Amino acid sequence: MAGLPATGEGNAEISVGYETGEIAGKDNRSLQAAVDYVAGLGGGTVRVGPGRYLMRNALVLRDRVKVLGAPGQTVLAACDGAESPLELDGDCNERQITLADPSAFRTGDGVAIQDDHAGGFTVTTATLTSQVDAKTFRISNPLYLDYMVASKAKARLVFPVVGGWCIKNAAVEGLTIEGNRGKSQPLNGCRGGGIYLFECTGVGIRNCVVRSYNGDGISFQVSEDVAVEDCVCEKNAGLGLHPGSGSQRPVLRRNRSSDNEGDGMFVCWRVKHGVFEANEIRGNKGHGISIGHKDTDNVFRGNTIVGNLKAGVLFRDENEPMAAHRNLFEGNTILDNGAAEKPGSRAAIVVLGHTHDLVFRKNKIGWSKGGAEAGAGIRIGEHAQRIDAGENEFANVSKDIQR
Repeated sequence: MAGLPATGEGNAEISVGYETGEIAGKDNRSLQAAVDYVAGLGGGTVRVGPGRYLMRNALVLRDRVKVLGAPGQTVLAACDGAESPLELDGDCNERQITLADPSAFRTGDGVAIQDDHAGGFTVTTATLTSQVDAKTFRISNPLYLDYMVASKAKARLVFPVVGGWCIKNAAVEGLTIEGNRGKSQPLNGCRGGGIYLFECTGVGIRNCVVRSYNGDGISFQVSEDVAVEDCVCEKNAGLGLHPGSGSQRPVLRRNRSSDNEGDGMFVCWRVKHGVFEANEIRGNKGHGISIGHKDTDNVFRGNTIVGNLKAGVLFRDENEPMAAHRNLFEGNTILDNGAAEKPGSRAAIVVLGHTHDLVFRKNKIGWSKGGAEAGAGIRIGEHAQRIDAGENEFANVSKDIQR
């Protein structure tokens, strides 16, 4: 590490590269060393040079550290995945696991641990920190639950390629994430994504590409004031964009979410006071935008939602206390969605549940051409009320508004 910058709180800067950086390396260890070094100086910037960096664990973001790549040239590539059954039960709060087949695992790897009864937030994600014996590894986090051999407990070599846990005032920009979907293990969006945040505040994700991750593209959970701007999420096995549980005041602008296996954007539980502007959500195999459980007081403006196999916009079926009230959709283009739906039930926008106080204004809604592909513009369920949809342009719909 010769030539590292002098200590200075908040303004440190360091470069990482294949040969020329102040820290030289080609994998997650060199990237992490640079981030940790700058964090130890009080914050600053890590510049990651062009190249393909092999990741066996997440690049973990730190408070007040900005990671800058060369757009289109700095590639973080997930390694091939692996899986092993647990040889011994993993007990809740235990900090080690014993693998039946440890051959593909090594100290420093990122892993996910679960059994047939675990999913979502009950999956444990951790780092293998040291090896006790040939089959037993210590882990960085305690197990969240009991994972029983009788319930097919397993450990997988899988991790977010970039991740932040309980951090503040950080940023990641100009990185391309290659998720290695065909050879990696799956990880659900509650615990992972190509880029993933959990309980974070004031984090920016800008000008990044997440491609072919075996899960969600960009997922953030229980976080505040997260900005995702000018990013691309494409061909991921899960959702494209996943602003998640309890996140407050998210801003998602000018992103493209396309050709993902799930919804283009899944607004998860209790997402409030968000701004979603000028995003392109195209060709996903689920809904364009899905919104539901306590997702209130959000603004969706100027988005292009085109060619998704299910409805362009879905308000999920929720009881009144849990529904997505007081949301505004303004100036969006919502066309040619719902090809996977039966023609008689197809609609560009579907409002289910006891949802109320929605405004749809100055949107273009429908289909580029008429015929069998067309359906209703907005279908409103029997329990939804106070839906203002009086100022929209409907194109080639069977009915503007259907109740």
